[in-house]
Amino acid sequence: MVDVGIYTKNADIVALAGANANTTASSWAATDVYVLDVEAKINCLTRHNWSADWSAVSGSAVSGILTETGAALCAIKVIQYDMGGFTSRYEAETMLDVLRDTALTNMAILRNKNTETFINGA
Repeated sequence: MVDVGIYTKNADIVALAGANANTTASSWAATDVYVLDVEAKINCLTRHNWSADWSAVSGSAVSGILTETGAALCAIKVIQYDMGGFTSRYEAETMLDVLRDTALTNMAILRNKNTETFINGA
């Protein structure tokens, strides 16, 4: 299979969703749909088309933030699909909380104009 996302890949999503995540929800077919939505959301919320600029930022400090943010948002969708595989609902909810916090922190970094200045100057 080929990932359709620019900076969010299936392997990253599966790693963040955890070993107990539903295999149907973490399949290539499912995550390909999530990725397109999530990357569009990140681009819109940060008011920067990271997908179009990926070749310029790939390998830089920001590429890891973009990958982690996209994967965290997609992993949330994977876990929400079916929490039954986790050892408890509490475990699934804790994973959702951690992923949300990661995404929110990263989005704040990406929206910060000082980060954009840093990226452009690198």
